[in-house]
Amino acid sequence: MNREYDYIILGAGSAGCVLANRLSESGEHSVLIVEAGPVDSKLLIHIPAGVYSVYKDPSINWNYNSEAEPELQQRNIELPRGKVLGGSSSINSMVYMRGHPKDYDRWNDELGLKGWSYADCLPYFKRGESSERGENEWRGGSGPLGVSRAKLDNPLFDALLEAGKTSGQGHSEDLNAYKPEGLARFDSTTRDGRRCSAAVAHLKPSLSRPNLDLVTHALVEQVLLENKCATGVRFQHRGKVQIIRANREVILCCGAIKSPQVLMLSGIGPAAELNKHGISIRHEMPAVGQNLQDHMKLICTWRCTRPITYQHVAKSWHKLAIGLRWLTKKEGFATSNIWEAGGLIRGNETVDYPNLQYHFAPISATWEGRKIKLAQGFTLQVDQLRPTSRGHITLNSADPTDKPAAHFNYLSNEHDLRELVEGYHKINELIMQPAFIASRGDRTAPQPDIKSDTEIEDWIRATASTDYHPSGSCRMGNDDDAVVDAEMRVHGIERLRVVDASVMPNIVSGNLNAPTQMIADRASDFILGKTPPTPEQANFHFQS
Repeated sequence: MNREYDYIILGAGSAGCVLANRLSESGEHSVLIVEAGPVDSKLLIHIPAGVYSVYKDPSINWNYNSEAEPELQQRNIELPRGKVLGGSSSINSMVYMRGHPKDYDRWNDELGLKGWSYADCLPYFKRGESSERGENEWRGGSGPLGVSRAKLDNPLFDALLEAGKTSGQGHSEDLNAYKPEGLARFDSTTRDGRRCSAAVAHLKPSLSRPNLDLVTHALVEQVLLENKCATGVRFQHRGKVQIIRANREVILCCGAIKSPQVLMLSGIGPAAELNKHGISIRHEMPAVGQNLQDHMKLICTWRCTRPITYQHVAKSWHKLAIGLRWLTKKEGFATSNIWEAGGLIRGNETVDYPNLQYHFAPISATWEGRKIKLAQGFTLQVDQLRPTSRGHITLNSADPTDKPAAHFNYLSNEHDLRELVEGYHKINELIMQPAFIASRGDRTAPQPDIKSDTEIEDWIRATASTDYHPSGSCRMGNDDDAVVDAEMRVHGIERLRVVDASVMPNIVSGNLNAPTQMIADRASDFILGKTPPTPEQANFHFQS
């Protein structure tokens, strides 16, 4: 490491890897990217079907937990977050979803974030992706992020798509394109049978540049400030405290849980919270850590009456055969992210566009500690996409090695519970379609005797969990409840930005990895003063 750089990026996750690539590619600027975790050297990270061996691995994971959730029977909800090159893109389930175009139009039209319509964002989605579908008005064909179509051949996927048609819930060939509604086979962030994390796509091809440096196993303590201007960072590395100066900007890319923690440790945040922990107030900002959002999920499972599911992969000799085929040919079950199908649907007739998302897997699994137990069955999960409940991030202490406190306040708004009940009914409507008759056994979760809405609500409170999409805790906006402006500059502080899922004012209606990479790509143009691409008005079919 040098003692100073033009740009210092904190966090080598989905956003940080994109920024490191874009800010260093001209060779004009020196860039340092600081990561708390290790290099992504574990083989299972790169095997798509190895996701459940890595996503809770403590050596590459922050393994956060929420505080006790009042509406979820005081449960602490597990929230794995990547602590490794690539961040959560190295441990997630690789589903490539952008969110609905109307999400971004709402940011632009209703929240006053001009320049954030879907037409403005689409060129960045396309610029970032290399899709197996080929380049067209919705898709990119030559970007760094590999995006592959689902390939696992299983009759249960066919049954799901047919059930979407007969139930009226719909069908789509590509949920990120012409028809962003219905049941579909998903795309995944994989390429040539391997996980294509943000580190693989963006960072590693850039590390040979002499103007880009990477430091791992480095825990950020605080952003250094002088007269309300970010001048550098202080972090722990190999038992020593390092101070590195930034000539142009410090860019915080630590995610929706940790970015607000770093701001508060730096003296930027709610005065009461900083005073509580003896932190000097450098810039009072009540909005830091507020507006926390997430997608809640329900998991329903059924026994399968035919031997067409994948419980056998847990047996040692099957694992060996699957692994050898992947190692030699990059083919077979190991190339699958398991959740290869799902959909975007409406839980009721009053919503303007899909408010629920399915993820489907031809396997049934339960957790016993960190071990997973498989059964002959299938799983259909439903997420609530646009929750109205809001939480917040606070500090447990002023010690940077201490985890922050995440209060999600799940189901604090009755609206969210109602939509999850609707989601449960939509699941059952789908699975009871004729397409599943040949395969559908007894329902195993929830138990078959749970039928009334009151019983369903009790089951939701006892079992609902996160789909690992925390966001919104450093939101973009032009008002006093915002942390950053539309170009992700921290209000009231010069040369400091936050660029990650925490800046989303409202969570988007889908998985967050692709939107986070798009946000970072946009930030790179803002930072470098580049003219953005011309907005693209692609053709979409929106059901009335």
